[in-house]
Amino acid sequence: MYDFTSTIDRRQTNSIKWSGAPTDLPMWIADMDFKVAPEIQAAMQDKVAQGIFGYEQPHTDYFRAVANWYAREHHAQVDPQWMLFATGVMPAIAATIRRVSNVGDNVVVTAPVYNMFYNAIENNGRHVLSSDLLYDRQTGHYTIDFADLEEKLANPLSTVMILCNPHNPIGRIFTHAELTRIAELCETYGVTLLSDEIHGDLRLTDVDYTPMFTLPETLTQNLVVFVSPSKTFNVAAMHAATVIVRNDGLRNVVSRGLNTDEVAEPNLLAIPGSIAAYTKGHAWLTELRQELRRNYQLVADFCAQPEISVRLVPAEATYLLWLDVSALSHDSEKLADYLHTETGLQLSAGNAYRGNGNDFLRINIACPESMLRDGLNRLATGLASFSTRRS
Repeated sequence: MYDFTSTIDRRQTNSIKWSGAPTDLPMWIADMDFKVAPEIQAAMQDKVAQGIFGYEQPHTDYFRAVANWYAREHHAQVDPQWMLFATGVMPAIAATIRRVSNVGDNVVVTAPVYNMFYNAIENNGRHVLSSDLLYDRQTGHYTIDFADLEEKLANPLSTVMILCNPHNPIGRIFTHAELTRIAELCETYGVTLLSDEIHGDLRLTDVDYTPMFTLPETLTQNLVVFVSPSKTFNVAAMHAATVIVRNDGLRNVVSRGLNTDEVAEPNLLAIPGSIAAYTKGHAWLTELRQELRRNYQLVADFCAQPEISVRLVPAEATYLLWLDVSALSHDSEKLADYLHTETGLQLSAGNAYRGNGNDFLRINIACPESMLRDGLNRLATGLASFSTRRS
């Protein structure tokens, strides 16, 4: 029904992704190369046709749309009264950090993790304290080191933890038991838990993710959840996100932070676009996930070739795959630069995500199959050349 085989040329636009040389193939930033769902586009066009673009704010229909989406897609019940609007997940996370912690505090993360978390922490005068994920090189599987995590959360200066679930860049969906243990530790040590769940709709298997707000109420008193249609529907430029806080007192604190930092006022298209996504986007998302699963299998088959010295870390969600290149290099930035220079292929260097990221590259597979095949061909050429040069 929907077109996932073609795209449009964005090289002469303001696209960050497509701002490089004409011969470049960007497969790095989390930006799809699929056209937006037509239902969203129609809602935006209707809004533009009104011709007056004054101040606006979301009302009950917006928050009800979010609640209904989670009920239908994830069988999760969320009260619209728990919700706040924000102009993006990262601005909201940064604003929340400023409200619930003090300069000099520790913010615990599980590296390797989304690099913008570090900016939000360090640019606000807080310190990153990472409980690095444990990596099994034989299976390609990451797990949480709970003994180390407890030690980091027990530190008197640790006041906030940021969780990414599903996890970017490793693609893991943490289990209900893992999430419960994280929440228990945060409750025990009085740490405010910020859960970035922006990739929650993008599962690659039949196993769904567990929204943290569905845990028992006793485990959600220090919890702030961040969700958005931006990754699911490729509408980052709408600048729309929802912040979910069950605890009334904490919600008031977060709300004041959002208003103070002016990240609670929507742009022209945020409300109608988001409502259209959440109310009319189910069929489009179903087809998108099918396309992503096919693309995932292409990458898995590519990495399974004996001549390819790259291991695919098994992913359960997101369209951002984590490639273990440790057999070739322990300097992912150097390898990424080489691939770009030699083939035009742009991948994300894993060192930006810290932890053991020096051994990894991240590739975005949210694109038509023809584009992905081009990218994999370039990757094969570049890896072979790099290996020869190294030897």
